[in-house]
Amino acid sequence: MPQRREPDPEKLRKLQEALDAYAADEGPGLIDHEYEKAAAKVRERALRLLDQRSRSRHELRERLLDPRRVKEGEDGPDPDLVDDVLDSLTRSGLIDDEAFAREWVRQRFERRGKSTTVLRRELQDKGVSAADRESALEQIDESDERELARELARKKARSVKTVPADRSARDKELRRIVGVLARRGFPQAMALQIAREALDSRCEELAEP
Repeated sequence: MPQRREPDPEKLRKLQEALDAYAADEGPGLIDHEYEKAAAKVRERALRLLDQRSRSRHELRERLLDPRRVKEGEDGPDPDLVDDVLDSLTRSGLIDDEAFAREWVRQRFERRGKSTTVLRRELQDKGVSAADRESALEQIDESDERELARELARKKARSVKTVPADRSARDKELRRIVGVLARRGFPQAMALQIAREALDSRCEELAEP
């Protein structure tokens, strides 16, 4: 999970200024006070969610409209109102899918060992556009990904305590290493090659006097 972040005071200031300007321009007689009251409630929930961690616009919208999170006896927020609030937060820079995607990729790659295949799918699930997904994934080049796979394979190979006695035993250990890489979405050919290298290296270590 991405690291909890503190709200940006500058962004919060801009948001408040925008709200004050809106109220001043419209005049008290033209403001739909019921709408503004409902919007303020949605805005407060959105800011609390963003205070916990950064989120994509789609993810935030789904959370705000989730009927399971509506108190019993209350109506859920109107989708159009939620969109208006999210538009306001986007204009203020509090929602930024491009920045969110870049941070998601950086942290999930470095801390969770996720491949670009998995990261691309995760961002897609969060409603991040194809352009923002690919821009974020440009942070990782093929050599970075291959080195991560090697590190994961070496770590798993260290669990092998004795040189496999026969081909069957060796294949069993190889499958375990490949499985670690496959679960993180590394391509099959790459995973098999790197797993073999890691297992060979581990067997050489164990065979040394």
